[in-house]
Amino acid sequence: MKFFADTAEIDAIAELNDIGLIDGVTTNPSLILKSGRDILEVTKEICSIVSGPVSAEVTSLDFENMMREAAVLAKVAKNICIKLPLTLDGLKACKALTSEGHKTNVTLCFSANQALLAAKAGATYISPFVGRLDDINNDGAQLIEDIRTIYDNYAHLHTQILAASLRTPNHVSAVAKIGADVATIPPNVIKTLVNHPLTDGGLAQFTADWKKTGQKI
Repeated sequence: MKFFADTAEIDAIAELNDIGLIDGVTTNPSLILKSGRDILEVTKEICSIVSGPVSAEVTSLDFENMMREAAVLAKVAKNICIKLPLTLDGLKACKALTSEGHKTNVTLCFSANQALLAAKAGATYISPFVGRLDDINNDGAQLIEDIRTIYDNYAHLHTQILAASLRTPNHVSAVAKIGADVATIPPNVIKTLVNHPLTDGGLAQFTADWKKTGQKI
């Protein structure tokens, strides 16, 4: 499963990229707001750091303006992936942009039927929101499983499942076991995946025992 960093914070992206933990980045209007920077400027910088796809989202809701904004975003860098809303106009734009050779990410997916429509429109990625479904007492991981089953039933559907709104290590392992193609994860959650108390305890013991030997390497 590939990891994308779900952020527009340059330092966090650079750190994770240097370690080799991320394969791409996803942004959205809320993350751009949080960064406090111009969307084109920060997106260009992100694209210069990571070689994988960088999702940049249109903000218009009608087809014509989505296409206009997509044209602007696509010029930022070769690894831009155009992020589109899961609406009829968004699906129309997805089909058009895919036909032009652009990567697309259809976002705010909350049902298997929506995911099926996005695949039929030729989306490169579908972004089901796991955490937001859990927030309203639905099962976000079950949605990932349902989409995986549908996509696997039809060899001609090539859309990748990009599990989004992942807030905990348990979310990450759950979607990995189901077979999500990509998980987009906040940097702080990616870092917590390395933690385990037995690892910490083992290292503390090894360090103490090594000190007692009086040796150096």
